[in-house]
Amino acid sequence: MDKKSQGRGVVVVGTQWGDEGKGKLVDWLTESCAGVVRFQGGHNAGHTLVINGVKTALHLIPSGIMRPGVKCYIGNGVVLSVGKLLEEIEGLEKANVEVRSRLRISEACPLILPFHAILDIAREKARETSGVEKIGTTGRGIGPAYEDKIARRAVRVQDLKHPERLASKIQTLLDLHNHVLSTYLGSTNMDFGPLLNPYVVDGKVSFDKVYQEALQHAEIIKPMMADVSREVNAAYKQGAGILFEGAQGTFLDVDHGTYPYVTSSNCVAGNAAAGTGVGPSMLNYVLGITKAYCTRVGGGPFPTELEWEKEGTPGYHMSTIGAEKGVTTGRSRRCGWFDAALLKRSAQVNGLTGLCITKLDVLDGLTELKLCVGYELDGETIDLLPMGADEIERCIPIYETLAGWSESSVGVTQYDALPKNAQIYLNRIQEITGVPIHVISTSPDRDHTIKLCDPFQA
Repeated sequence: MDKKSQGRGVVVVGTQWGDEGKGKLVDWLTESCAGVVRFQGGHNAGHTLVINGVKTALHLIPSGIMRPGVKCYIGNGVVLSVGKLLEEIEGLEKANVEVRSRLRISEACPLILPFHAILDIAREKARETSGVEKIGTTGRGIGPAYEDKIARRAVRVQDLKHPERLASKIQTLLDLHNHVLSTYLGSTNMDFGPLLNPYVVDGKVSFDKVYQEALQHAEIIKPMMADVSREVNAAYKQGAGILFEGAQGTFLDVDHGTYPYVTSSNCVAGNAAAGTGVGPSMLNYVLGITKAYCTRVGGGPFPTELEWEKEGTPGYHMSTIGAEKGVTTGRSRRCGWFDAALLKRSAQVNGLTGLCITKLDVLDGLTELKLCVGYELDGETIDLLPMGADEIERCIPIYETLAGWSESSVGVTQYDALPKNAQIYLNRIQEITGVPIHVISTSPDRDHTIKLCDPFQA
């Protein structure tokens, strides 16, 4: 193959605990590409885009859908709730966005079925009842669906084309999961909410309702089913720019995150290959999306966490000015100082080429800022986030203090126009982490972005 004819593969990953603003950057970068591929996660993730002041929230469909003519792919690494996908399609179509002709769904995607969400909720309720700390899942069924995948019993998108096979696989899963629900989790008197309660009779999930709904969904999504691996590889060989879009963040990765307070998939850049069906040589550049401070939703350790509910504190400033609410669940995000030691670990496991700093404008008005440059752990100084949640809980952050700025950075599109102290802050992040900053976001709007280096040209 002539190298001049090859495309360019850019991977976008979150480098913290998710919610870094990946959606906006994927949308912004699609100006330079022909296709966007989502490679892991499910509808537990949420990406918010603001285009000309209009806000759009996406959960499954790649953020490139807002660019006319860009192909969008859902890769095999995604666990798919067809019902939620159809809701999202209908919402976009009401906004006059053409979706169905541009969306391609891997036939190898495992399905999230209603009983997966019911299991998810029942487990969290059981943990709470027994006094065990909750994981903090979204209750969307992501974990149970990935468990079925790994156990080689998942219902996959391709099964929707074969009604008899579909029925057999659903029945097999219900035999197992209903037993767990009723005898182990004590689901008989549990409330699963108005959307899920209709599927449950005496603590067990109804086969007929799940199966009939799956048949209805099958007829709608059949035209969108595809061999995503083949199509993406073909586009790349023809010279197309391809963007690989991850969900969540590095420290929610099931292997490299703050286990067990993690999601159920691999969120790191390397999974863009396995979750899509391309070779690693197609991943030419890795852009790490990094919030100018840190946030986390749900349980788990967070070394630089601040008091973020008390008015007048830096954490409260971040929470309110940054509108730190989860896109999918609406839960408040915990807020804290920027953790450069965490980012160094993220750079290590992702092989970051460059950084995109988001929400810099949220720090406007703070008189001083702190950067975590390492930790003290059991009397020793370390410069990388440890690998275990128990160790991380014992970490004491080591901070550098920098001057803040009073000038506004909102909407700035040239680096030299940023407040001088904001430039000093960004330069120090580069120095500590060893990763160059290539993009800076100064508001949620698509056009409020500073481009120092184009990932598709680097």
